[in-house]
Amino acid sequence: MPIPTEPIGSIPRPQELIEAGQDLGSGRITPETYAKLVDRAVRETIAEFEATGSPVITDGEQGKPSFATYPIDGLKNLAPDGVIIPFADAHSRQLPRLTEGPFRYRTYGDSYLEAALRYAHVPVKQAVISASALSLLYPPDGIEGYPREAFLADLVREAAADIRRCLDKGAHNVQIDFTEARLSVKLDPTKKLLHSFIDLNNQVLDQFSPEDRRRIGVHTCPGGDKDSTHSADVDYAELLPSLFNLNVGAFYIQLASENDRRRVLGVIREHAKPEQRIFIGVIDPINPKVETPDVVRDRVLEAAEYINPSRLGTCDDCGFSPFGDDTSTGRETAFDKIRARVVGTDLAAKELGMLSG
Repeated sequence: MPIPTEPIGSIPRPQELIEAGQDLGSGRITPETYAKLVDRAVRETIAEFEATGSPVITDGEQGKPSFATYPIDGLKNLAPDGVIIPFADAHSRQLPRLTEGPFRYRTYGDSYLEAALRYAHVPVKQAVISASALSLLYPPDGIEGYPREAFLADLVREAAADIRRCLDKGAHNVQIDFTEARLSVKLDPTKKLLHSFIDLNNQVLDQFSPEDRRRIGVHTCPGGDKDSTHSADVDYAELLPSLFNLNVGAFYIQLASENDRRRVLGVIREHAKPEQRIFIGVIDPINPKVETPDVVRDRVLEAAEYINPSRLGTCDDCGFSPFGDDTSTGRETAFDKIRARVVGTDLAAKELGMLSG
C-alpha cells in the first residue's frame, strides 16, 4: 500500500486571470468573459497537476475569490467592515460583515468540483470553508430581527449542505479549511473561542454518517498569505489536543515549516485517535526554495517514527495561493514542489516496505 498524498487546495492563478478578476470587479469585462477565462485556467491547472503524478488533485481554486469567501461572494447583505485578520508582516485581510438575515450561501463548493470533473482523469478533492470561519461574519452587536442563534442555525445547515453536495457530486473527499483554529488560540488563550469553534463544526459534522465522515477531513495551519502567517507563534500543543475532537476521518496538519517538528509529532502521537488518518505537511508553500524528493522522504520517515505508517499521509502545509490576488509564489514553483512531494512520499513508502521496487 502506498502512503496517500494530497494537495491542500489552491494553485497560483495565471496573471491573466488575476487581472480579469480585477476587470470583472470594475465592470470592464462581463461575467461570461470571466467564466471562460476561469474555465481555461481550470483546464490548464488540472493538466499540469496531473503531470506531477499527484494521485489526488484539486482544481487549484482558480475560480474562487478566496478559500474563505467563495460561498458569500456577491451577496447583497454584506458590508466590507468585518473582522480584520493581521499577518506577521503587517499586511491584513478583512472579512465582510453580515448586515441582515437570513444567511444563505450564494455559491457551493460542488460548482467548482463539477467544473473540475469535466477535465480530471484522477480523483478530485474539494476544499470547503469551515462554519466557524463564517461565524465571524456575524457582528458582535447583533442584527435586529435576526438573533445569533438563528444565524448559527442557518450557518450549520448551509455548511452541511456545502459538504453534502460535494460528496454527492463525486468528490474523492472533502477538506474543511480550519485555519482560524490556531489563530483563535492567539486571540483567546483561554481557548473558549477554540472550543466554541470545534463545537460549531461538530454540529455540522453531526449531519453525516460515520461512513461519510471517513471522506471528510480538516486542515489546520497558521495561515499562509503573501509569504506570511497569522499565528505561527502559537504553540501547536495548545491547539492539537482539542483539534482531534473534531469528528472527521483525516487531519491535514502543517508541519514542514515548524521549527520543532519532532515535538509536534509527539503531541500528535499522544492525542490523535487510532481511527484518524494524519496527513503531515512535507512542503512549505511560502518558502521559495523547492524541496528535493530526498528532503520529503526524510520528513516522512521522521513522522513514521511517531505515527504508524498505515495511518500516515502527506500533504502541503497550506494552499499555494489561498487568496485570489496572491502572486507571491509562481505556478511553476508550486508544481515543482508538488512533484517533489509525490516522489518523496513514494521514496519513503519504499523504505518503509510499503511499496516494491
